[in-house]
Amino acid sequence: MRRNGRILVRGVVQGVGFRPFVYARAREYGISGYVKNLGSEVEIYAKGDAFEDFLLSIRMGPPLARIDYLSVTPWEGPYPKDFLILPSSPGIMSGMIPPDIATCEECLTDIDSRRGRYRSYWATSCVDCGPRYSIINKLPYDRERTVMQQFPMCEGCGVEYADPSCRRHHAQTIACERCGPHLILLDRDGNTVDCRDLIQETARLLDSGALIAIRGIGGFHIACIEESAGELKRRLGRSEQPFAIMVRNSDYVSQIACVSSEERLFLDSATRPIIVLEKRDRTAHTGISNLHTIGCMVPYTGLHHLLFSHLTHPLLVMTSANMPGYPMITDIDRAMASLSREVDFFLTHDRSIINRCDDSVVRDGFIIRLSRGMAPRRTRLPLGERTILAVGPELNSNITIYKDDIATTSPHIGNVRNTGTFEYLKETISTMGSLLGVETYDLITHDAHPQFLSTRYARELAEAGGATLVPVQHHHAHVAAATPDPCIGITIDGVGYGTDGTVWGGEIFAGQVPDYERIGHLEVVPMPGGDLATTYPERMLYGILPESDVQEILLSRGWNDLELDILKAQLDKSLNVAMTSSTGRVLDAVSALLGICDEKTYDGEPAMKLESAAVGGRASEWDLSFFRNASTEVLSTRSLMKSALREYKSSRSGDHHHISDIAASFQYNLARGIAGLAVHAAHDWDIPFIVLSGGVAYNRMIRETIIDQVREAGLELFINAEYPLGDGCISFGQCRYAAALDTSA
Repeated sequence: MRRNGRILVRGVVQGVGFRPFVYARAREYGISGYVKNLGSEVEIYAKGDAFEDFLLSIRMGPPLARIDYLSVTPWEGPYPKDFLILPSSPGIMSGMIPPDIATCEECLTDIDSRRGRYRSYWATSCVDCGPRYSIINKLPYDRERTVMQQFPMCEGCGVEYADPSCRRHHAQTIACERCGPHLILLDRDGNTVDCRDLIQETARLLDSGALIAIRGIGGFHIACIEESAGELKRRLGRSEQPFAIMVRNSDYVSQIACVSSEERLFLDSATRPIIVLEKRDRTAHTGISNLHTIGCMVPYTGLHHLLFSHLTHPLLVMTSANMPGYPMITDIDRAMASLSREVDFFLTHDRSIINRCDDSVVRDGFIIRLSRGMAPRRTRLPLGERTILAVGPELNSNITIYKDDIATTSPHIGNVRNTGTFEYLKETISTMGSLLGVETYDLITHDAHPQFLSTRYARELAEAGGATLVPVQHHHAHVAAATPDPCIGITIDGVGYGTDGTVWGGEIFAGQVPDYERIGHLEVVPMPGGDLATTYPERMLYGILPESDVQEILLSRGWNDLELDILKAQLDKSLNVAMTSSTGRVLDAVSALLGICDEKTYDGEPAMKLESAAVGGRASEWDLSFFRNASTEVLSTRSLMKSALREYKSSRSGDHHHISDIAASFQYNLARGIAGLAVHAAHDWDIPFIVLSGGVAYNRMIRETIIDQVREAGLELFINAEYPLGDGCISFGQCRYAAALDTSA
């Protein structure tokens, strides 16, 4: 039986309290030796009669750790008499810092205590909670390599930091009112608001109706009470966009929305994402969300906790201060320059944000946005020895880096079309590469669209570093993100550059990464005006059904004869007309037909409003029309639109129940048709395994109808819940696809 040895631990072992955890176990088992950070790894030299028991306990790790690899090699010594925590040393960068974690219950108790050094201190944390990724400069994870180096520990914090019996033993974020970061309250002109309790004053201002930009862990939010939501929308110019809310606690969330036991666990978990929930009363909180759903989260920092302790209102609108698709605003100068007309006050602090991080968003257990609390996300993935960078898609972007059997995906980046977001993409590639110790890449993979800024940047990096460049079709990446195995892949979303030059988005594939064959899709229809048809879905409606009945509908809604003549000529002559099989564009068109949405003011608006309109509707089964295009089976969406048009013409003006029935019927039958394409393909290819991906799969009726239809056919359906169904999974899929292509070459 071993009594001593050198233990090397790899994984998420930085920023998780691993060294104090090892120290405590060593004291428990009478072990002498020492522990230290070695790059991103932890190195332990241990000796004692209970060495094997000590080793077994080390394999468990502290709560936030993820151990990928643990090795034990002989080491005879010398050993110190006691067990020590030694200063960190440079070494291999094989791990990663964990995501930012919600303030734990023990720290909240400290904050609420009437006595003690942490009483009412907003930045209280310990080894088990608080900021991590957002404050790190580089590894190893020590205070001097985080923003906390700006705040030397006071004597009291120093005592706890050195105390093995304290949960703040070697907690790099330890701080109190005396030595830690401080809050500042400013008016919109930059003048300091002088008051005794800044958080209490902020709560008073919020209760009185003020709009306040609040600097949190990963960036600024704008907060206000529900009664001020309309004013906030007016100032931001987002009259239709739903806002997320922060609610006092999960019990109160249950009064607002329908919360399952699994969703309650998510709400109260250390990740604290926004959960998109169905309202208990669809007519409630319409000033915040005019959908049937509302995004809810509960406080995840000491600052939030203290705010709610002073607020009389039970909820706050809490929306990111940046424009949709742009990166989080992190510093006060940028916030004041951007928001001085939109907000009344700024509650900020003097702790720098190194790596910005937006809130994660989840619906029905599926990730919509992978960010704070959930990312960086690490997945064990044996893809070989080559190091890979995947730069992701254009919209809802993130990146993935593969190294040493681990794929690490960054937090959400945003819309790379925007210059600021493009710079953030480059910044994230640099930051993640540095933390993972990657200097050069063997493969750099990107979306197949040649004009994306991310594609151009991938080319630049490949040329500079001598990497092999690997383009990956958007929907191939969706399927690859779901599984490496042979499958029938359903990908339903808004847009993806197809290999035939058209815009894909309603596709059925067969094969195994990297060999996919497109064997089914939605009918290819025109998009008059290209991207203009995504903003004005009535254009999409006419593109699918250029009929007199549709013309009459458009005329009744304010179009004039000249505008219709131009639209008709555009279609007839194919002037600025893209062709698409997109599921999202079809949903946009029926939303326009039913008068639900005639202009998109935020991403996904027409389809989201269509889904809300369908809630409570009775779905009828319509005839489905399939046809062959060479070796490809096609679902006719024109046929479905004609059915919807017939139903719409038979409805009485203002008959909301009939509109709800048509919306439900369209979603149901579209999903039946998509499932039918996949089931036919599964039988033709003798592949009983179907995967589903794409942003349209967040629509509950469409997703569950596809699942039911596939399972009724005796087939298995899989959805990857570890990554977003939308484009937040693309970089991960690109990584898997590029590795498979490289192996097969």
